[in-house]
Amino acid sequence: MRIYLFLALFTTGICDHLPAQQVCASFEYKETTLSQTPALKQSVEQTETFILQQIAKQQVEQQRLHENTLITIPVVVHVLYHQPNENISDEMVYKQLSILNACFRRLNADTANTPAWFKPFAADCRIEFKLAITDPKKRATNGIVRTYTPVEKWTIDDDMKFTLKGGDDAWDAEKYLNIWVCNLNRIIGYASFPGGPAEKDGIVISYSYFGVSGKTAVHETGHWLGLKHIWGDEYCGSDDVDDTPKQGTFTTGCPSGIRTSCSNGSYGDMYMNYMDITSDACTNLFTKGQKARMRALFEEGGERYGLLTSYALQPPLINEMPLPDELPKWYYANMYPNPATNEITLDLTYDIRWTGKTITISNAQGQVMLRTTINSKVVKINVSQLPPGIYFIYAKKEDGDTIKQKLVKR
Repeated sequence: MRIYLFLALFTTGICDHLPAQQVCASFEYKETTLSQTPALKQSVEQTETFILQQIAKQQVEQQRLHENTLITIPVVVHVLYHQPNENISDEMVYKQLSILNACFRRLNADTANTPAWFKPFAADCRIEFKLAITDPKKRATNGIVRTYTPVEKWTIDDDMKFTLKGGDDAWDAEKYLNIWVCNLNRIIGYASFPGGPAEKDGIVISYSYFGVSGKTAVHETGHWLGLKHIWGDEYCGSDDVDDTPKQGTFTTGCPSGIRTSCSNGSYGDMYMNYMDITSDACTNLFTKGQKARMRALFEEGGERYGLLTSYALQPPLINEMPLPDELPKWYYANMYPNPATNEITLDLTYDIRWTGKTITISNAQGQVMLRTTINSKVVKINVSQLPPGIYFIYAKKEDGDTIKQKLVKR
């Protein structure tokens, strides 16, 4: 069962008596990003203004440019795994894409559960998702990139989006929807926001929730397309969509019947909306207003306009697919030979994060005898000038990880 909790409410004490739960961190991510990079606020405000202008234009002209046009979004899934069970199967990726398409096209069988009074507002968003068949270098791809990572768990600091931090670099955000699947710590997913940094653009989902029930990705994709939580991320807040009732706060579990809040009328909360945090089994609609908001981003000048002309779904120029990464043969700094006479090799193939760090070799008395910088995955160190004896090799990264090995010099 998927249960989100809105992180910001913990800070206000509203959830003081609730047990710790997995969370959707998109709101916290956006607030943190904007506080750390104030210059982004103007870009986000411009994007919001653009969305509202496009919606107003559509209403005045009574012509929705994309209302009946099928939008197809190319997808690349970056699978980051530390343990073998985190390396999810191709079948699980296919299942997730199928669920995304069913929900955005309103083809799920559970749409029959939408209450009669909300059905007139329910929408086929006419947005679909397909795995890319051409990568940024115009080579053939299946749209799934698998990368071993030395990182055991990830947070919302976006490190999984960068190869040099143990993750995998984003593909061109104007051509692809990037989805990173990895082992998230305490959260099940978060999404970037329209107007944010291109190199961080996309969705991050915990491997244990990707494709299992699938609606975590639906929820986060909604955020990626500019939708807010249905309660507006504050008590009785606004999600900037006219046809979603004002709602007090998030909904957990799988309720039934009419639940009212914020004087929202006889029909009450739309807790079955994908942008609430109701359990997967009880979410079943986007509204026409949410559809208009999402699709406004695909108008000329919009944040997602470039996806309409992406080459990602066109036949590749190079049919040969790049070789997949080798499975790791070890998970640590592999040093050999030991004992050594003239030279040692330090193999850091599976942790590129060591690049640029300093290695020191100290004697038994703690004196630094040799210092060198790691400038490649495989480092060769000349130890021929060291007197025979016992030495200690040491290096440390910013995250606290260390290399500590004993070397016997003949």
